Amino acid sequence: MGHILIVDDEADVRTLIQTALERDGHQVCALQSGKEVSEAHCQWADCILLDVMMPDEDGFAVCRRIRDLVNCPILFLTAKAQEADILTGLGLGGDDYLSKPFRIGELRARINAHLRREQRTPHSRMIRGELSFDMSGKVLFCREHPVKLTRGEYAICEYLALHTGQTLDKEQIYEAVFGYDKTADSSAITEHIKNIRAKLKLLGQDPIKTVWGEGYQWKYTT
Repeated sequence: MGHILIVDDEADVRTLIQTALERDGHQVCALQSGKEVSEAHCQWADCILLDVMMPDEDGFAVCRRIRDLVNCPILFLTAKAQEADILTGLGLGGDDYLSKPFRIGELRARINAHLRREQRTPHSRMIRGELSFDMSGKVLFCREHPVKLTRGEYAICEYLALHTGQTLDKEQIYEAVFGYDKTADSSAITEHIKNIRAKLKLLGQDPIKTVWGEGYQWKYTT
């Protein structure tokens, strides 16, 4: 079970989510404003739910402010259906999103899937060219220098690298990485890979190949 931080300005939504998650055995802290999120909350949380549309400090602004303080998954709760808004949140370091109105069962399943992913503890190191993976610490290194990736970005790289040379479609990647079978989240994987490529390009690395119409492939071998 985990520590879940909810930030939403709608009292009914906070109560609904908190009640459901506490029934699952999670410890829940619910805040009504982004400005209330402190460093202590960030250190406590195993998963953070951020409403996007909040007054004063919206969910995107909160994510931008706290992303360097947390390693845990950040999920956006958004009524914004436009893809551009969703991709903005993922570009800021968010891991996933759920569109309002949502089914509470789906939210519970998504949170539990993210927590299971965080609890995996492989103890090995994998080398792919000049890139190496500390699979215990969940850190990617380039020539022994750590690459600053979000948890979701690291998990995508690790999954692709474990299947070097295989073409994996977006739905396969999403289910394997986030542990939840939802075929409509291909845009999230696309944006995560865009961010990964931008970060690795700065280091002279280009390990991910797009196989048009099929998916993605990790190019680098040992």
